[in-house]
Parts: sequence; C-alpha cells; structure tokens
Amino acid sequence: MRERIPVVVQGRRTRRSRAARALWTGAELAVTLGVVLLLLVVHQLWWTNRQAQRAAHDQVDRLERQWEARTAAPAAPRRPGDDGSAEQAARGGPPSGASGASGRRAAGRDPAPPRNLAYAVLRIPRIGLTAPVAEGVGKAAVLNQGYVGHYPHSARPGERGNVALAGHRNTHGEPFRRLDRLRTGDTVLIDTAAARYTYVVRRTLARTTPGDGTVLAAVPYSSVHPAARFTAPGAYLTLTTCTPEYTSTYRLVVWGVLRSTQSR
Repeated sequence: MRERIPVVVQGRRTRRSRAARALWTGAELAVTLGVVLLLLVVHQLWWTNRQAQRAAHDQVDRLERQWEARTAAPAAPRRPGDDGSAEQAARGGPPSGASGASGRRAAGRDPAPPRNLAYAVLRIPRIGLTAPVAEGVGKAAVLNQGYVGHYPHSARPGERGNVALAGHRNTHGEPFRRLDRLRTGDTVLIDTAAARYTYVVRRTLARTTPGDGTVLAAVPYSSVHPAARFTAPGAYLTLTTCTPEYTSTYRLVVWGVLRSTQSR
C-alpha cells in the first residue's frame, strides 16, 4: 500500500502574511513621516527662533559698542579755517557751522547703509522689542536673520517721508510677534550712529492685502481701506508684518509719526 504525501495549501496564509507586512510597513512609514514633520515644526518654531534671536542680540551689542567707541573717541584738534568756513565764504554761501534746523540735520545725517547690513536698532517698549535694523527686506540675508528690514526706497530714520520697516511675526526670531499689541500713543525708538529718533504710534491697520503697497507711500494710505490714510506730508514710520499668526495671508500695518530727534 502506497503512503500518500499530504499536501498543505498555504495560499490563504501567504496572502494574510503579505497583508500584515504591508500594514506594518505602512505604519512604520507613517510614524517616520510624523517624526520628520515634528522635527521640521520644532526646527521652524524653536530652533530658527533661537538662532536668529541670538544673532540679532549679538548684532545689537556690536552696534552699540561701535557707537560708544565713536562717541568716546577724542576729536582731533582743528586749526582756524579747518571747518571750511573760509571756502564757503569764498563761494558766497553760509559757513559750514551755520545754525538752523536744516544745518543741524545735515550735519547729523546718517550715511547711506550698504544693502543687507545692520545699521540701526529698533526699540518698542510696549512689546519689549529690541532688534537690529538692516537695509533691505530679503528673507535669506535680512528677515531670516532675526533682523527688521528697511525698505530701500523709503525714507531713512529721521527724514521726511515714510520710514518703512518689515519683520517676521513667526519663526526666524519673530521680532514683530506682538506688533498687534501696539496702541495709539505708544513710542517706537530708532537708534542710529547719529541720533535717536522717537516716533509715536498714530494708527493701526489690522488687516490688509499683501498688494496694498500704498501703505509704504511717502504720505501713507491704504488703497484697500480708503478711510485709513494720512493726507499731509510729514515724517512717518510704517511697520509691517504678516497676519494672522503662522500665515502670510494678510498684512498688519502700524503707522507712527516722528516726535523728536536726539543727536548723539
């Protein structure tokens, strides 16, 4: 009598094991993806802030040391005529030391800063902000460094026109994180090598479109919200950032006017 060899059918079990492996692999990929996304969020919301805030703080310290050294340096003795008064008189113009507001302003005028270089310090007591101001609003070179950026086409601090500044509200130092807390009458200080300029907040535009470029005009106004406008030439300050938080859908705008200038 022949012995029969039993035949084991493994098709169904094989299909089940493949499905289990596929589910396990999918679960591993999902967990890995979740960890990667979590690390990206931590990097954006914590690490970039830490790096940028440290760099911005160091830059403020560097600027202040430079200004202190410049102020403490003894002035070179002058001989009669070194101030250029004789040359001015020969040309028929006033001497270089002539009194008057325009003469004082020209003498203390800040030199044009190079692009992407920090040259001023912005201070807003209401929100506890101290941040360096750099020329330009490029993300990589300025805003992502934790700096506040100065629109190059706008007026420089203390000048007539509109000093327009921009900064991140979230990530990369987020200097304008609490810009929405500013109220009418709050002070905004801009320190440079030449002077301290004190601005006073006059108006806030809580939300406008990114294309509302007239908020940066020499006499600022909103083309989206016609009621929000200034009508006369003056020395204005405009602060802009994204809103709501963690988005770039709209822009938050704060306007101020120059109240005083204190030369160094």
